[in-house]
Amino acid sequence: MASPELSQFRRIVVKVGSALLVDSDKGEVRASWLAALADDMAKLHREGRDVLVVSSGSIALGRSRLKLPRGPLKLEESQAAAAVGQIALARIWSEVLGAHGIGAGQILVTLQDTEERRRYLNARSTIGKLLEWRAIPVINENDTVATNEIRYGDNDRLAARVATMASADLLVLLSDIDGLYDAPPKNNPNAKLIPVVDSISSEIEAVAGDAESELSRGGMRTKVEAAKIATTGGTHMLIASGKIEHPLQAIADGGRCTWFLTPANPITSRKRWIAGTLEPKGTLTIDAGAVTALRAGASLLPAGVIKVEGQFARGDAVIVRGPDASEVGRGLIAYDAEVAERIKGRSSPDVMAILGISGRSEMIHRDDLVMGG
Repeated sequence: MASPELSQFRRIVVKVGSALLVDSDKGEVRASWLAALADDMAKLHREGRDVLVVSSGSIALGRSRLKLPRGPLKLEESQAAAAVGQIALARIWSEVLGAHGIGAGQILVTLQDTEERRRYLNARSTIGKLLEWRAIPVINENDTVATNEIRYGDNDRLAARVATMASADLLVLLSDIDGLYDAPPKNNPNAKLIPVVDSISSEIEAVAGDAESELSRGGMRTKVEAAKIATTGGTHMLIASGKIEHPLQAIADGGRCTWFLTPANPITSRKRWIAGTLEPKGTLTIDAGAVTALRAGASLLPAGVIKVEGQFARGDAVIVRGPDASEVGRGLIAYDAEVAERIKGRSSPDVMAILGISGRSEMIHRDDLVMGG
């Protein structure tokens, strides 16, 4: 199967690991390499693409700033080092992207932020607004509070979760190796790069290895696991070398890498999840005008809601019914049941007056809504 091209993708997540970002001997950021990567990102940004970054490096930078000795850290030591390193990491990304006139927004997430629907929607909304403002979200696991029991453990899987949460159509994992090989290339000089993986079979999983870098918590095994998450969510993924300068431009020029392909796309995969996996916790009955608007691709506004039933929280799935009680669709509700009851049938200015704040204008956003047949 032919490899895709970088120019085909609209929303791209780039994962940068600690081993690439930080010089382990000096304990400092590889400034020249990062500036070249920022050049690549800025070019994609100028072309109108959405770019997100999942960046490791907070613990590595923190232990450098604190002059901590080499070797493993206890959990509380890692958390404290991350607290120092996160400030440095945010400043570094802000500066390199700011040099191109691009704003950077830091988002720190934990496992619950992508697993619990309410927090998932909050994180998704924040990412969406930053992209709407043409900023680049810089996302990292919140190592200052995450414990071993609730952490991702590596930023490959975090990047895959972020990519599906953001409805990205491509995830780029920059690595210290230029792709997946049919055997460990360090041990086998005849190992061959696998350029395209159209499905993740047991054979593909078998060739994955483990992490080799002191700074890295991931390895090829976690990258293949990340590919499972990404491709199941409708996101293509690729592994490419981050050891070279301008790594994204190298990919665009047809450089060596491994593509993991998905048969779906982010929107259809997400809507399949909403329609078929989540148990509805309530029902909204809407008027005929709202039914027409939804069928034309609009979001559901409070003004179109006639009746609210059930006990649900923000982020829960609800059934949407027309005035004749027929099911129109299903979606993720943006308000708790109590609030939805208070604002049903009201215009946006009324909603603001009732809530005392400028709330979300949609009861259910069209991206969170699956229409029935």
